[in-house]
Amino acid sequence: MQATSLMNHLTPRLDQYLADLRALTAIDSGSEYKAGVDAVQDWLAARLSRLGCAVDRHLETRYGDHLLATLTGVGAGKIVLLGHSDTVYPLGTAAQRPMQIVGDIVRGPGTCDMKAGLLSGIYAMEALLALGWRDFGQIVFLSVSDEETGERCSPPLIRAVSEGADAVLTLEAARANGDIVTARKAIAWYTITARGRSAHAGVEPEKGRNAIMALAGLLLEINRLNNLRPGITINVGVIEGGSRPSVVPDFARAQLDLRAWTQADMDAASTAIAACVANAQEDGITFELALQPDSTAPPLEYTPGVQRLEALTQAVAAELGFTVHGARTGGSSDICFAAQTGAPGLDGLGPVGGLDHGPDEYIELRSIVPRIALLVGVMLKVVG
Repeated sequence: MQATSLMNHLTPRLDQYLADLRALTAIDSGSEYKAGVDAVQDWLAARLSRLGCAVDRHLETRYGDHLLATLTGVGAGKIVLLGHSDTVYPLGTAAQRPMQIVGDIVRGPGTCDMKAGLLSGIYAMEALLALGWRDFGQIVFLSVSDEETGERCSPPLIRAVSEGADAVLTLEAARANGDIVTARKAIAWYTITARGRSAHAGVEPEKGRNAIMALAGLLLEINRLNNLRPGITINVGVIEGGSRPSVVPDFARAQLDLRAWTQADMDAASTAIAACVANAQEDGITFELALQPDSTAPPLEYTPGVQRLEALTQAVAAELGFTVHGARTGGSSDICFAAQTGAPGLDGLGPVGGLDHGPDEYIELRSIVPRIALLVGVMLKVVG
């Protein structure tokens, strides 16, 4: 990779990048606002078409459409650039908080999560073509519309597109300290329901069976499963039950968040939770365990393939004059569904940023060009 040539190509394009980012952040694209999400996809589709990509729309009714663009080269290998076009912000946010640049900070709704990253993917593809590099089989750009929702429809498409890829590079922002992401935890939410018998708490409490106290005892047992294997976490996040202090409660319910670094650890923890519930015996009390629909996400495991991509990325960063480190995070993203196919992947290939989902969400201006160059260099090394 000719680092100097690449930086010389990208640096004069920063002003246009910022103008494009201003245009994208001016579009309200909260997950529930289909028209806005589709408008972002329209913008991306037009730009990718001009690059020579074959563009497909995967139509959706509730959420925005998914966008799939494929650039075909003259060599071998397949790279997937993965991101999402939806944000968490309600209609009207774009007008209330338009993009602003103050010193090295670019603020605006969706700058970090993740319109800057989507744009970086496009600028990276443009740079490759401008430098005359077509020695790849396919570069696939996938922008889904439902990453910020709880009821996802895109995972089957993510898996289908990622199958057989040499690398899946997710365009989420780098961590605030510049780290890329090399591992993400699996997630599952469970609901445990306890049913007992109500009674007057003052007159004849002995006739009742207190569901709240029974559930509390069970939750203490389940809480002891934390760190059953390194990194397994179980959080009791919600508990509810009863009707009033004078009534022995006949109903209680709790919601749990389970996370683990590997699918094997996730399965072990799930089995242990189920065993705790099955073995909980108390006269007059019944327990039910249910996995909450659409709450699960697989892990991005730190596999040898991921380790190889991490090393490639660090080598490219060194050529460009900076360093990057791999980080692990308990949160999920689209890369986790891509990893289910066995394709190696990395997250955090966008500009450096932070404070996602809040009024001060930002990216660092000085990180834009180097991080696009980093993405280009990784792509070159993956199939070069």
